[in-house]
Amino acid sequence: MWIRRAFFSWLFPAALVLPLWLFVGWGVFQAGGWAFLWVLFVALPSVLVGEVVLALLVRARPAVRAERAVSWRDVVGFTVWHGLTIALGFFPQGAFGWLLAGTIVAFLGVFWSTLWQLFRDIADRGRAALVIAEEQTRPPMSGFGDGATHEQARRHGQVIVITETGRAGEDHEPR
Repeated sequence: MWIRRAFFSWLFPAALVLPLWLFVGWGVFQAGGWAFLWVLFVALPSVLVGEVVLALLVRARPAVRAERAVSWRDVVGFTVWHGLTIALGFFPQGAFGWLLAGTIVAFLGVFWSTLWQLFRDIADRGRAALVIAEEQTRPPMSGFGDGATHEQARRHGQVIVITETGRAGEDHEPR
């Protein structure tokens, strides 16, 4: 659980740390002038905006807000994406293009996974709210115990409860 909570806390700082790492990596590993332009005008804004958007999408999920922890799927996705972004900051000569492509694919995977989890959480909360509303608007059972048999029939569909209205001793012959 502490790993999931650590990722929850790391999401917004990562929006500043990862672009900064790309800038520092350019300087330390002497990547060149074209790489500087790429870092300055493409990498820094896209990593910053992408991380902020993902952080907001993750924190918008009701389950994440309740637990103050991301899901394990988020942990794996962000680990891959952040790991590739960090590796990209080393500006390796032969593998830069492959790392860049992998980083973009990883970001898109995390983005769609986050959206899917958000929609699923919202749908689950909506279904739960409908069940609660249905239970609150149902008229109370009358005449047969405390309603436990009716509740069992409603939940499991295994018991049919037939209640008869009328007074004892009345003749119920069809006319």
